[in-house]
Amino acid sequence: MMPLFVSIVLDGVGVGAQPDADAYGDVGSNTLGHVCAAQQPDLPNLQRLGLGNIAELENVEPTDEPEALFGRMREVSAGKDSTTGHWELAGLRLDAPFPTYPDGFPDEVIDTFLEATGWDGVLGNRAASGTKIVQELGTKHRETGYPIVYTSADSVFQIAAHKDVIPLDRLYELCRIAREDVCVGDHAVGRVIARPFVGTEGEYTRISSERKDFSRRPDAPPVQDVLQENGVRTVSVGKIYDLFARTGFDTSIKTKSNADGIRSTIDQIEAYAADPSPTFVWTNLVDFDQEYGHRNNPKGFADALETFDAALPDIRAALPDDAHLVITADHGNDPTTASTDHSREYVPLLYVAPRGPASGERDLGLRPSFNDHAATIADVLGVDFETEGTSFAVVNQAATP
Repeated sequence: MMPLFVSIVLDGVGVGAQPDADAYGDVGSNTLGHVCAAQQPDLPNLQRLGLGNIAELENVEPTDEPEALFGRMREVSAGKDSTTGHWELAGLRLDAPFPTYPDGFPDEVIDTFLEATGWDGVLGNRAASGTKIVQELGTKHRETGYPIVYTSADSVFQIAAHKDVIPLDRLYELCRIAREDVCVGDHAVGRVIARPFVGTEGEYTRISSERKDFSRRPDAPPVQDVLQENGVRTVSVGKIYDLFARTGFDTSIKTKSNADGIRSTIDQIEAYAADPSPTFVWTNLVDFDQEYGHRNNPKGFADALETFDAALPDIRAALPDDAHLVITADHGNDPTTASTDHSREYVPLLYVAPRGPASGERDLGLRPSFNDHAATIADVLGVDFETEGTSFAVVNQAATP
């Protein structure tokens, strides 16, 4: 059979602060370590793969016979958001961070937005929690019709609108205008995000399934673009397609939850089995970050880890014998700290290879950058791809005893 490579990103599941964490205000962050210490989730399948061999984790012991190769990866790009992390995982690097606006957007940005969209004004224009700002300004938004514009610690320009006030198609149009005509040049944020909501005063609810991200286009081709050009079938499950300005994937599957993402990933593995052409499936499971990290909910975070762990046997059972599977993350988001923002952390690396080295030789160590992920994908799928990473692929070796 032709190669299948599946990569699953556990969004926000970092595994300890990097040495440069002080530059990001993240000294002491350790998403996985702190969640395991606080909640002691039961993760037997991840433990068998070698999760406890990566770092000291309460209730997740190391094993002498890990079923995966294991290690950590270090982020070298400037930043700690999802776009930066996924771009580096795709073989790119950012020397300068995307612009952020802790004090809200300057007048020139808002004025350009108003001129380009024909609106008379906006509400908000500050860094805020999305769930809180719609409760605070939702009624005024319904009275005035003005869109709610806000940002966060990430490089984002977010527009929230009640669906009865600004229909979904119009909200998406506003975001496209912001992406193409407003958030450009020095203000080229990583993402413009549409945030629709519904409800009445005191009970406004964001509709996460109808969120849409309008990302900045990468300056160089990421690995999936090169795979696609070389005849490899490329599949995005979850938000990854949006993080790359909707390029580089033959198939994009939008998901509503981790459970939805897991089901879709298994579906795509089974589709490969029915048509075994070279395939790359890249999945993002966002609930860890979106639902629990940003909301400082370690219990929910731990529950999500247990749910993923329980699904691992089904994922692995669906994989053909010669498939490659990577489980990693894009940044941290420690729900036990005062911050509700992403954190500058190493990410875990678990690599299930169809043929590998003998037991005792499974430690991949500390990988110097996320670029090693892209180098490995290109190596396995037999495509030439220029990146500063080094492949950790295990191919053409004797079967593991």
